[in-house]
Amino acid sequence: MDFTPEIKDKLNQLQEKYTAMGQDMASYLDGLLYADFLTYWDYIHLDTLLSLQSPKTPFPDEEIFIMYHQITELYFKLALHECKQIAEHENLTVDFFTDRIKRINAYFNALTTSFEVMVNGMEKAQFLKFRMSLLPASGFQSGQYRMIEICATDFIQLVDKTKRAELITATLEEQFENIYWKFGATELASGKQTLTLKQFIEKYAAQFLQLAKDRITTNFSSLYKQFQTTGCDVSELAQELRKLDLYVNVEWPLAHYKSAVRYLEKDPIDVAATGGTNWQQYLPPRFQRRIFYPLLWTDEQMEEWGKGWVLSVLKTLKNKD
Repeated sequence: MDFTPEIKDKLNQLQEKYTAMGQDMASYLDGLLYADFLTYWDYIHLDTLLSLQSPKTPFPDEEIFIMYHQITELYFKLALHECKQIAEHENLTVDFFTDRIKRINAYFNALTTSFEVMVNGMEKAQFLKFRMSLLPASGFQSGQYRMIEICATDFIQLVDKTKRAELITATLEEQFENIYWKFGATELASGKQTLTLKQFIEKYAAQFLQLAKDRITTNFSSLYKQFQTTGCDVSELAQELRKLDLYVNVEWPLAHYKSAVRYLEKDPIDVAATGGTNWQQYLPPRFQRRIFYPLLWTDEQMEEWGKGWVLSVLKTLKNKD
């Protein structure tokens, strides 16, 4: 059978490619001849993926808990994939920057709107039993989420709000010692660091600090300010950054807060979260008032940060009970 002109052209291009690399094209064609056709399940390693759930208890709903957290981490990996593209782009443009922030926002939208799986998707009685087998592990220990925060803003914005003013000129190492989430993993009774926090710091501290150093001038806040000075139209970018700020610092913590209220709040006492973290003070956005882009919000908006969301959710949950 004669080759079509298109096939001949492709063969010539392949010949040029392999010759330039000092390779024998015929050998590669042999490999193609004997290789099996790719299947969907092999391409995404489906069998491996579906085998990665290993419950620690016999309660059926624990498997839901595991899978949702695995899905969450995959979305975080997608977000970090976009973060890296933005930070390491050799000729970054406002359009490229904006497009990638839109992608990250889409990932967080999927996460926040799907969190009902955690809020209402498990039996409370089962959760309160199997959770005790998970200690001291906690969703608090998501390293990828902390990396997204570091990529998103100037590091000083991640310092506990009571320490920011005095540490604004401090070293990254000093700022890291006062990062906000360290104050969210203290024992309710003693105020000491939980084992959850100690494990987390031991595993990730060096990695977090290195990423913070790498992103001093390439975090989203810094890059936005750089484009501002060039006279570029950054209005759409600003809009997407505000969305990201709300998704990461209001909607996502609030989704967890709703789940915590659903499963951990009891009368007359509250149940500690896995790892013993003080979730009542750590999760509500209005308490943390963590804001990536203060220059994009009014003083009034920052003063009321997350307040309305928390109050409305509490009212809704109380009414359901």
